[in-house]
Amino acid sequence: MPQYDAIVIGSGQAGNPLSQKLADRGWAVALIEREHLGGTCVNTGCTPTKTMIASAQVAHYARNADKWGVRAGEVRVDLSGVVARKDRVVEQWRSGQERKVQERKALHLYRGHARFIGPHQVRVGEEVLESERIFIDTGTRPDIPLLEGLGGVDSLDNASIMRLTEVPDHLLVLGGGYVGLEFGQMFRRFGSRVTIVHRAQQLLPREDADVAGSLQHALEGEGLRFVLGATTTRAEKQDGQVALTVEAGGTTETVRGSHLLVATGRRPNTDDLGLQDAGVQTDRRGFIRVNSRLETSVPGVWALGDVKGGPAFTHISFNDYQIVYANLNEGKALTTDNRLVPYAVFTDPQLGRVGLTEKEARAAGRRLKVGTIPMAWVARAIERDETAGLMKLVVDADTDRILGAAILATEGGELVQILHAVMLAGAPYTLLKGAIYIHPTLAEGFWTLMEQVKPVD
Repeated sequence: MPQYDAIVIGSGQAGNPLSQKLADRGWAVALIEREHLGGTCVNTGCTPTKTMIASAQVAHYARNADKWGVRAGEVRVDLSGVVARKDRVVEQWRSGQERKVQERKALHLYRGHARFIGPHQVRVGEEVLESERIFIDTGTRPDIPLLEGLGGVDSLDNASIMRLTEVPDHLLVLGGGYVGLEFGQMFRRFGSRVTIVHRAQQLLPREDADVAGSLQHALEGEGLRFVLGATTTRAEKQDGQVALTVEAGGTTETVRGSHLLVATGRRPNTDDLGLQDAGVQTDRRGFIRVNSRLETSVPGVWALGDVKGGPAFTHISFNDYQIVYANLNEGKALTTDNRLVPYAVFTDPQLGRVGLTEKEARAAGRRLKVGTIPMAWVARAIERDETAGLMKLVVDADTDRILGAAILATEGGELVQILHAVMLAGAPYTLLKGAIYIHPTLAEGFWTLMEQVKPVD
């Protein structure tokens, strides 16, 4: 039975860097991966989707070139070419990961499915590996809802939709979260009609209504249709199309399309890991229970990334790796407590977010100052003719520290990182009023935003 200093199950954005860094310290490490190195982010998540979003943005600019005084002519999207470009970018990252693993003699890659047969024993194919330290980074997969008739229709998920080589005539999207919105706008820009059916009364229900409403307005301006507050009761084939029976606003309607994307959430890849044989506890949905140090119920077993639940972002997975590695090898006592997590929705305009929303801050009983400006007040946005969206800041009225921010704008995810840094420094928002901003830039809008921060009831 091969003995290792560490076994890492899954090569996502926590498992991959952790296995490499431990090997660099001289640990004998077994890395187990049943599919491609890099996990969801590299293969079916961040990398391919943002690559295709870039192609969709080019199509959007070309189709609207007249707005900038440019005559582009007829725009035709070659989806097979878009997919080929996406595949090249994915392969570039994937092969880079393969090379990094192969370069490390102390790192042994096992191809296959891992299953616990004891607290510190894992079977891969015919081999049984053993270690006192095991790290689980198996991620998640699409969670397909129990919807009558869904099994009888051809549906797509976030991976299979990126293998299409012809633009759908009419894409139905079940779910209005990050995945549904990003793919919905992408395929609208490729040339599809798009209808998004969403259970909640507003898009992105966690966000403030003014932020979500501004994004919805921008997307509707591009021709996306939304059915909100909707309960979908049935899916079926009708005359060669997919038909969804939807109840919303006291009425029932049938929504028809040529293709259906199911984007209703994710579930953990834990049901076939043999966790019960190891004694590793999960919650009712199958996510692995961990403490603030990412330790499971079994000593010497950790869970990192999406498989443990919580914010499902690549940067959280990477931070999980940083915490575990530092605690193991640098004598630190880092935890996940009070992590300040920025995130983005890669629509256009892009939503960059950090900290509390206004409604969350109000619910916490804070005395607040709030400032909001439309992007139409920002010179650079006007010059680019990209004025959709807004900037919003939520401030603690007693300390003048930033509690949260939403930047719905071109490259909102980049802009919000400035506010994230100010929050990490514990500095008051007034620090940004005294800054000198390059003119003309989108960040220059922060000065105007700070001027609008006022106490609210």
